[in-house]
Amino acid sequence: MSTVAKDTIEDALSEIVDPHTGLDLVTGKSVNDCVVDNQNVSIELVLGYPAKGWHPNIKQQVVDVVSKLENVQSVDVRIKTQVVSHEVQKGVTPLKNVRNVVAVASGKGGVGKSTVSANLALALSEEGANVGVLDADIYGPSQPRMLGVAGRPESKDGKSLEPMNSYHVQVMSIGFLIEEDTPMIWRGPMVTQALEQLLQDTQWRDLDYLIIDLPPGTGDIQLTLAQKVPVSGAVIVTTPQDIALLDARKALKMFEKVEIPVLGIVENMSTHICSNCGHEEHIFGEGGGKRMSAEYGVEHLGDIPLDGRIRSDADGGRPTVVADPDGGLAQAYRVIARNASGVLSARKRDYSEVFPSIVIQND
Repeated sequence: MSTVAKDTIEDALSEIVDPHTGLDLVTGKSVNDCVVDNQNVSIELVLGYPAKGWHPNIKQQVVDVVSKLENVQSVDVRIKTQVVSHEVQKGVTPLKNVRNVVAVASGKGGVGKSTVSANLALALSEEGANVGVLDADIYGPSQPRMLGVAGRPESKDGKSLEPMNSYHVQVMSIGFLIEEDTPMIWRGPMVTQALEQLLQDTQWRDLDYLIIDLPPGTGDIQLTLAQKVPVSGAVIVTTPQDIALLDARKALKMFEKVEIPVLGIVENMSTHICSNCGHEEHIFGEGGGKRMSAEYGVEHLGDIPLDGRIRSDADGGRPTVVADPDGGLAQAYRVIARNASGVLSARKRDYSEVFPSIVIQND
């Protein structure tokens, strides 16, 4: 009985391009194993990012392509996810139990960055990753309210803090340590010290991604992040409005200067669809995020419409991804999550945990 050659199967798989990484399955090293038993083919794919929602799609594509080959009777496809650590800024020590830190920034307030951060974290979790959120907006912490979690973090040793939990996501915020209506009347050095303590003194548990919700602007906290926090990549949130895009460009250029890769741009409030008549209107302009992505050569991760449910869900402590997991809005966030983590997965690995430290001693 004739069998199909593995090289022939790999050639067929190289025709399938992963939309989240921009690489075909072979070039992207997603084909982990291929076994041919008579005319039965078994393929194992390993993706470097969480993508549960896309697994049925990619499985079907592989089955369709390989089934067309001569001497193939059946095709079995298995998919695993393996998130690894990726390169960070030089001279910055990796965080314990955190593989990748992703900063979410806007450069400007009022564009929905915190809402995107919360839903992005929840979407990554829904796609199969272990995720945490650090609320770095010391002056205006909003993640406790958005993620529907309150109370004081525990400290088992009197020195470190246990993260709070919300919808399977680990969370830390200055908002857990003060009353909700208490203003933080602190100068810059106190704010940056608070950020470092929240980050370093939290007992994060085996995180694939730690999402840092940054305050707007390019000031002290952003500088501390660039100099002392091992950031794998940044996501820029903007609206299509020209004023918002101006500040988003500043945020992007700031990350470029401090050598933190920008994974892509999310256009929030991209369009409004009337809940009564269905009329679509671009209230804040149209296509600004895509133009900015093209201008700077970074990915356009996706668009989120202006929808009252996103606001009400966040205010109620059940962000849209968990409030309506099967709805169109949740799916839009999950696409953005897959795109951002997919872009990151294609970047260089951090091998510091793989190779032992070499110590040279003089006898």
